[in-house]
Amino acid sequence: MRIVLNVLGALLVLFGGVWFFQGINVLPGSFMTGQIRWAVYGGIAVVAGVAVLVVANRRRV
Repeated sequence: MRIVLNVLGALLVLFGGVWFFQGINVLPGSFMTGQIRWAVYGGIAVVAGVAVLVVANRRRV
């Protein structure tokens, strides 16, 4: 389960980063480019991905 959560978290961070940078018009070439809505979605995805990674990798006592 830990591996699955790590992969899911990493994918959320990766895709969220792409969406964010396309939304703020840094990465051109998509229908998302320049759409602030996608920057917000990307930011949410990055935060969710980091949260999943933290939960997956916290130590259990």
